[in-house]
Amino acid sequence: MFHGQNDSAHRANASVTARIVLMVSLLLLSGSARAADPSNPMAPQPVPEQVAAREGIAQIPNGKLFYWDTGGNGPTIVLLHPATGSALMWVYQQPAFAKAGYRVIGYSRRGYYNSDPLTKDNPGVAAEDLHQLVELLDIQKFHAVSSAAGGSIATDYALSHPERLYSLAITSNSAGVRGGDIVRISDSLRPKGFDDMPADFRELGPSYRAANPEGVKQWLELEHKAAPSGVILQKLGNQITAASLRTIKVPTLLMTGDADLYTPPSLMRMVGAQIPNSEIEIVPETGHAIYWERPDVFNKVILDFVAKHSK
Repeated sequence: MFHGQNDSAHRANASVTARIVLMVSLLLLSGSARAADPSNPMAPQPVPEQVAAREGIAQIPNGKLFYWDTGGNGPTIVLLHPATGSALMWVYQQPAFAKAGYRVIGYSRRGYYNSDPLTKDNPGVAAEDLHQLVELLDIQKFHAVSSAAGGSIATDYALSHPERLYSLAITSNSAGVRGGDIVRISDSLRPKGFDDMPADFRELGPSYRAANPEGVKQWLELEHKAAPSGVILQKLGNQITAASLRTIKVPTLLMTGDADLYTPPSLMRMVGAQIPNSEIEIVPETGHAIYWERPDVFNKVILDFVAKHSK
């Protein structure tokens, strides 16, 4: 998936690259025979060839984080994965963003693929882990692009370190809000036992599952690799409320799918009403995993947005 030499100070296991390359090679082979049909928005989209990237293990104060970095002199995009994902999930975004001239970085939060585990007793603050990572990589300013649970961390980071962000893209997430009408309505949308339902049912929209069973299989393979010991969510550094959203000054993009069971369009509009200088994009025939289900739309919307806010 990602090639190149690791920093001697942050060297990944030698077997990591081989495993990732093998995994994505299988994805590429399974997708190479399928051509996307522009007249059918749900036509399967082959996984593109990945751009060369350096892998590393970043030693931060609270542990070690696995990351990959395409390098380059363009503005930086840091990708924040969902609770069902890891640094491996961005195979549709990595080459698209890098070829558009951006330095692209993906990483696994603690408890996720090839990063240190964490415990319920000491989960730490995910946004501060992110800050330590960008400090270590000497990134002064970047675009935060997130999916699902990564959006809570991106919002938390924007509240703590707004001066370090060009822009904030929150997709499939209600901006990490805790409490109030947004959370009350969100909680009312899903029945008891919903969290115990299969991940692909919860995260992938029915239109995608019907049109692309092979893509569902590929997504599940990556989801199974993401958190081998089970998902433990880290803490937020800020108490995120509707009132705190109104203090965000960073240009913000909100994106959700029209079949998202967590953050349907009406709920995302409630979030957008609280964030100044925000814009909303609703993606048709899409569930919670827009980055995977409709990467063509996801990538275009993100690239158009970050291009406006890269200075």
